[in-house]
Amino acid sequence: MQPELRHLRAFLAVADQGSANRAGAALFRAPSAVSRSIHRLEHELGVELFERRARGMLLTECGRALLVRAQRVYAEMQRARTDLAALVEKGSVRNAAIFGMLTHERRVRAFVALTEQHHMPSVAESLGITQPAVSIAVRHLEDSIGVALFERTARGMMPTPAGAALALRLKRALAEIRHAVADIASLRGITQGTVMVGALPLGRTRLLPESIAGVVARYPGLHIATMEGSFEALAASLRAGDLDFILGALRPAEYASDLRGEPLAEDELGIVCRQAHPWAKRMRIPPRDLALARWVLPRARTPTRMRFESALTMRGLPSPNVVVETSDLAVLRGVLLNSDLLTAISPRQLSYELGAGLLTLLPIPLRDTRRVIGITRRADTLASPGATLLMEEIVRRCPALLGPIEQHRKRAAPSRRAR
Repeated sequence: MQPELRHLRAFLAVADQGSANRAGAALFRAPSAVSRSIHRLEHELGVELFERRARGMLLTECGRALLVRAQRVYAEMQRARTDLAALVEKGSVRNAAIFGMLTHERRVRAFVALTEQHHMPSVAESLGITQPAVSIAVRHLEDSIGVALFERTARGMMPTPAGAALALRLKRALAEIRHAVADIASLRGITQGTVMVGALPLGRTRLLPESIAGVVARYPGLHIATMEGSFEALAASLRAGDLDFILGALRPAEYASDLRGEPLAEDELGIVCRQAHPWAKRMRIPPRDLALARWVLPRARTPTRMRFESALTMRGLPSPNVVVETSDLAVLRGVLLNSDLLTAISPRQLSYELGAGLLTLLPIPLRDTRRVIGITRRADTLASPGATLLMEEIVRRCPALLGPIEQHRKRAAPSRRAR
């Protein structure tokens, strides 16, 4: 059961003050109301958060775990206050209202859902409430904070810059609450919760699927979901707390100071064709022949396409004659198997087809296209137990599944000599 946000202020006050009486005085609430909030939290989480003693209330181990997450929630709310203050007229953001939002969880969830779906009827249906309830929730938030959060456009209800900034912080706060539940379960010897992974192409074929299979076999209480997309789209979801980490090609350190990458292996492009291609039996392919080839490649200005075109330029060759543009692996595989088109791709993405002899890696090294594969996380993140287990499994399996790129060339060469 997810703990209700409105009880966190009482929990933090008791953790700080050491008793319900002193916490009540600090919050201007009756001690009995504070005690009820603590009891409710303990019931929702199924653990004791405090030891009750004659001299006051002391945090238990589970209480200390919740305290870490609760403090991170309130840090996000403080950052929300700072973000909004930088976007709107000085003094117009009501500080108390920012922190008071956590006492109205339905309003928070309706607001966050509307920033994602842009359509009030869809939000109402997804949350199981009426459309007027969504409208009222958003209006109350705007009135309480004193800032416009949405504007009506032809594309629907779009967040204003202030609305987008607030949604980012609230989504991070909600993610911390989800992780708190998993943290406490882990202390009780139970591994549960949801792990959200951003999956870029270079990790999808073997490393991520086999790592997921290994983790869920050992921890059946875990739920793992993947999200696919461009790095930019996945990075936005990572920043918002919707993803725990991204697996795939790393960006340079200067790409963003709020993200950090853990290198796992190197990768480079290779030129691949079907086994029946006229070039498949050749031990050497002169560079000038590449200028005559027809290609199936990702769209222009994608990382793979730019790296390949740069490699051709460095060899004094013209831009490739691209007749099919796709980044979909199933479409790419089908085109290659049914035509004499070539592609430039990481051999790891087609490891099954290369291993089965359906496709062939041509003897044209492109070592100047090398890049690093790894795990990208938010620099300030505190991973959930489930995310930690999956990342550890990925790191453990990586040497066997993402060995040196030369392994793929060694697999291809013997079959070529045998023909």
